[in-house]
Amino acid sequence: MLELDGRRDVFGDASTPAEAVSLISQEHWDIVVLDISLGTASGLELLRTIQQLRPRLPVLVLSMHNEEQYARRAFQAGASGYIMKNSPGAELATAINKVARGGKYVSAKLAEALVADLDPKGNRLPHQRLSQREFEVLRMLASGKAVSEIADALSLSDKTVSTYRGRILEKLQLKTTAELVRYALEHSLIE
Repeated sequence: MLELDGRRDVFGDASTPAEAVSLISQEHWDIVVLDISLGTASGLELLRTIQQLRPRLPVLVLSMHNEEQYARRAFQAGASGYIMKNSPGAELATAINKVARGGKYVSAKLAEALVADLDPKGNRLPHQRLSQREFEVLRMLASGKAVSEIADALSLSDKTVSTYRGRILEKLQLKTTAELVRYALEHSLIE
């Protein structure tokens, strides 16, 4: 699609975070288009790694995840843009061009949501107030992972994960993991 634009771009492709880090370390790319769904690994963690390796390398996040839920976190992690996978091809090309030129890209829908965040009344959903790590633990708990599995995946102790669980329940004003799962499903935080 981008080649049809008349440009002669060079592309690379990585299917794992390790491959992506290797390519980014070895090549001098103009832009990274990153899917934040990487199986067991967090694309947002990879985004942070990319920012450490190449702080000036713009990253456009291309995702199937609800932009109202994930885009804020992607921008906090260093993304230059966020676009949904179901966006028209022309919009993707526009986003890539804008981010490659040093700009930021958000859809009209996301721009509206971000402006709503500036509402002085603070009308934000409870999960939008969670830290990135709390949000990650919330998603893993809601998807049925045990505390020990989460601890292994995030290189944390079981006690630390349990502390995060407690904070999440408190911030969301929930009492049980079952309520947490229901909350996550109602707000489309897990697939």
